[in-house]
Amino acid sequence: MRRVLFAWVGRTDLRAPTESDAVGVGPIAQALDVREFDDVRLLSDYDREQVEPYLEWLKSRTKAPVAVVYEPLSGPTEFGEIYEAAVRGVQQYVGDRSGNVQLTFHLSPGTPAMAAVWILLGKTRFPAELVESSREHGLRTASVPFDISADFIPDLLREQDERLRQRSAAEPPDAPEFADIIHRSRVMARLIQRARRVAVRNVPVLIEGESGTGKEMLARAIHRASTRRERAFVPVNCGAIPDNLVESELFGHEKGAFTGANQARKGYFEAADGGTLFLDELGELPGPAQVKLLRVLQEGEVVRLGSTKPAKVDVRIIAATNRTLSEEIAEGRFREDLFYRLAVAVLKIPPLRDRTGDLGMLVDHLLEQVNKEAVDEPGFKDKKLSAGARNLLLAHPWPGNVRELLNTLRRAAIWSEGATITAEDSREALLPASSTAKSEVLGRPLGGGFNLSELLKEVAQSYLSRALDEAQGNKTKAADLVGLSSYQTFTNWLAKYEVQS
Repeated sequence: MRRVLFAWVGRTDLRAPTESDAVGVGPIAQALDVREFDDVRLLSDYDREQVEPYLEWLKSRTKAPVAVVYEPLSGPTEFGEIYEAAVRGVQQYVGDRSGNVQLTFHLSPGTPAMAAVWILLGKTRFPAELVESSREHGLRTASVPFDISADFIPDLLREQDERLRQRSAAEPPDAPEFADIIHRSRVMARLIQRARRVAVRNVPVLIEGESGTGKEMLARAIHRASTRRERAFVPVNCGAIPDNLVESELFGHEKGAFTGANQARKGYFEAADGGTLFLDELGELPGPAQVKLLRVLQEGEVVRLGSTKPAKVDVRIIAATNRTLSEEIAEGRFREDLFYRLAVAVLKIPPLRDRTGDLGMLVDHLLEQVNKEAVDEPGFKDKKLSAGARNLLLAHPWPGNVRELLNTLRRAAIWSEGATITAEDSREALLPASSTAKSEVLGRPLGGGFNLSELLKEVAQSYLSRALDEAQGNKTKAADLVGLSSYQTFTNWLAKYEVQS
């Protein structure tokens, strides 16, 4: 019978190696000092950099193997996330050892929500001894009657049950501002969760993503969910403004400021005063405009062309780019100080090919949109997809993302003569595939900064993330999807290639 200790890593534990006089050795080390365990499994929502020094210190104090599973949480009291993480951690260890494992759950490290989850699991799904520790009383078994522990169940499962109830009753989601962003994939659910959190904060947001992924749609949803929802949302395509007009367009001008300035004009910043200014294709801004934009963000005021009088503006900036700004900075095309001023909250929209489970929903939603657009056109027929047409669309890589999908459905609806879009209609509606995507990995030129290890990391991160998403977080299933031998091997690959699970 293998004796295993499970615990979340707590703040006191992390302080123990350097602040033992103040906090002692921490709950986990205290348990290992007085009990013998065959294995120690820790869960952590702290960054790896914070935990590694503690882990080395802890290993020096015990003969038992110590392993850490990193489980990033959106909050330390998110019951649903904590519950799922704890279940994954225990299941991964127990595996085929069922009946040969003696579990101990440590209640003291971490938050009260984490302790509540251990109580529930220890009294129901994974029978275990519950322990607690303190500097005054040492380690002792926690006495928790089952009827008390059962009281935690509604709190722990409320979020999951509510989600299922809403789906079955077709009720609106909790955040209607984001309802237009069609998704079911984990990667998009995490993105929207973060967007909802940042929406109510008055901080700049930087949205990154390929062309056609829906950056402006996400920006509008953030604005609608913010405290500025009643004020203006002003979108600006930075790449569409001629270099010589950038300052005038953004900051305004006075009458006579330049040839053709026949009257004073507000710029986009003043037009968005009190609301949100959406700077799309931010990476297209020329260098001089970046300098002026940085000053406006620092000072909170604009000076119109032809004027020396600054005007205060209260504007929230949401910027978007399809470029990788870190690379633009390295190449000297984008100012690093401006990047850090804007990148307070960074949201990365995944490409459609990485949104496992979303494509079918999007096809149905966008085809409905196409039908609504064409309802008043002569000879309109409500279009439906044949099975062959749907399969063809689901197999396409969609390098142009959601925008490409929408326009393909529009073309297919036009090409189809009847009410059913055939596979041939869909095939003719698809644009010729670019050879760039196929040769992106295997056809890259050697030398000139080529780095094989970085390329392999990029490929591994993509497939590991997709497997996790498709397997709904089940690492055993995900391992099978990518041809790895076990969940443990899969977990090792996640750690090696820095993929969060």
